[in-house]
Amino acid sequence: MKAIQIHETGGPEVLTLVDLPIPEPGPGQILIRVEAIGLNFIEVYFRKGVYKASLPLTPGSEAAGTVEELGPGVTGFVAGDSVASVSVLGSYAEYALVPATQLVKTPEGLCPEHAAAAMLQGMTAHYLSHSTFPLKAGDTALVHAGAGGVGLLLTQIAVRLGARVITTVSTAAKAELSREAGASDVILYTEQDFEAEVKRIMGGKGVDVVYDSVGKTTFEGSLNCLRPRGMVALFGASSGPVPPFDLIQLAGKGSLFVTRPTLWHYIATRAELEGRAGDVLGWAAKGELKLRTEHIYLLADAAQAQSDLEARKTTGKILLEP
Repeated sequence: MKAIQIHETGGPEVLTLVDLPIPEPGPGQILIRVEAIGLNFIEVYFRKGVYKASLPLTPGSEAAGTVEELGPGVTGFVAGDSVASVSVLGSYAEYALVPATQLVKTPEGLCPEHAAAAMLQGMTAHYLSHSTFPLKAGDTALVHAGAGGVGLLLTQIAVRLGARVITTVSTAAKAELSREAGASDVILYTEQDFEAEVKRIMGGKGVDVVYDSVGKTTFEGSLNCLRPRGMVALFGASSGPVPPFDLIQLAGKGSLFVTRPTLWHYIATRAELEGRAGDVLGWAAKGELKLRTEHIYLLADAAQAQSDLEARKTTGKILLEP
């Protein structure tokens, strides 16, 4: 089978297309034929060595496809089932081994591309809006990178819950996408100071929560946009890690800072996986959650796909296809 491997950490050029044997499922495992692969910033972190892993590494943490073969002891699935997986390294390939505990069936009528697009980013948006800071009607949230994969889904889910959403984006085209997702106000951070704009929009009041996937370049401003006892949920660092901070200084701002939640915080049990994924996949299947998947690359072009993601040349979800 064709797969992407990393033999050393570095730039996109270290992503190499190789031939590997099709793996055989062991106890509790399922072999899936991959039809769509979700590309996420976490794979960039693994490629650069920010997150440590044994090499050579086949990256990738989500995929959608069809059950090919069941390992010993697996129940609840049969060959031919349409499925999606999350938080399993090795999805940049034509076939992938997935523990049955990290695999869900996809709703009828949901294409593999949308299933792959909904898993990791959809569950992240679900967890942020339902658990990290449970939004309710009347709350106001600031969402950075509002036209990104998580940003668009998080905006839609927040609006479903009755919250008002302010987003930051880099271009006018991305601003239009963010408004279509339901943002009431969109700030072009390339032309405007987002902190000053948020204060203007809010009439001097702070927002209830800031969902920040950018990190270094937005952190201080995010804190300054909060109401007293508001929350910054930092769930990524696309611009780099946040600078050192003093807990006493944070307390002086009346802020609560939340470190980046890991994926296993919100799929710690099978029931949580099925519940959160079931919600997101169900909304997507019914058309209640709009997924943008216009950026689809061949598996062999994974290096270009990651490069475009890092350069912020894309909107919505980036996918790879074998």
